[in-house]
Amino acid sequence: MGKITLLDGGISRELVVCGAELTQPEWSAGALIETPEAVLAAHCNFVAAGAQVVTVNAYALVPFHIGEARFESRGADLADQAARLARQAVEGRAVQVAGCIPPLFGSYEPQRFDARRAPAMLDQLITAQSPHVDLWLIETTSSLEEAEAALTALRGEARPVWLAFTLQDDAIDAPVLRSGESVAAAAEYAARAGVDAILFNCSQPEVMAAAVSITARAIAAVGSSAEVGVYANAFDDHKDGGDQGANDQITELRPDMTPEAYLRWADTWVAAGATIIGGCCGIGPDHIAALHDHFAE
Repeated sequence: MGKITLLDGGISRELVVCGAELTQPEWSAGALIETPEAVLAAHCNFVAAGAQVVTVNAYALVPFHIGEARFESRGADLADQAARLARQAVEGRAVQVAGCIPPLFGSYEPQRFDARRAPAMLDQLITAQSPHVDLWLIETTSSLEEAEAALTALRGEARPVWLAFTLQDDAIDAPVLRSGESVAAAAEYAARAGVDAILFNCSQPEVMAAAVSITARAIAAVGSSAEVGVYANAFDDHKDGGDQGANDQITELRPDMTPEAYLRWADTWVAAGATIIGGCCGIGPDHIAALHDHFAE
């Protein structure tokens, strides 16, 4: 694979392929509760496709998705189970497990973030996954406030910490976080905080290359050695400010996002400076296999 580290894809849609039911509000947590064998199978499918890093299926293990009572009574056990399944899927393979630090109060919802409640929730998720993971991936971060809370919770962590921001889909030429904060500010903050990688995820492919270029410049200016990465989604015209949020529906996938099309986008990200590539919602094992074969060449 040379200089490229290959992540897995979006586990939620692959869970359906593996026999799980995908419903809101539980989302991918529903499979962990009802059909954990589908979670293991989905991880294994991405490993077979060539992924070098698989992420724990803990994205929806927050009160927003599973409810306050279930999070209090079962959240830690479910996060531990999710991490064990990821570790089982990579057993005997040169594949790493990334612990998942999800958006605590819903995807794309920076205005919902509650800094008072966040530390206890983060501590529960981190403690449960910690024995089973090789690195930490803070996912779908919509604001610098969310990033700061997660990085504070991981302070002193010896394993690599990767921070992934999500972007407004309609700000292609001047990319910004879902909060409206600039990518330049986010990249400089993350680089100065000492993260090992700055990534962009769960946004459409069109907005990613500019964000990578801006981040590469910010990293160089700060003198950081952080890598840059992208794992985009295949959502169909999911723009900010619509009547339906990311947490209110099962968003349709765009039909043009074939493995070949996604690979062409990935080439633009690598050209801009990305060295970590994977997929988010709607990007499956076929996409990852195409990326693997391409970058292996």
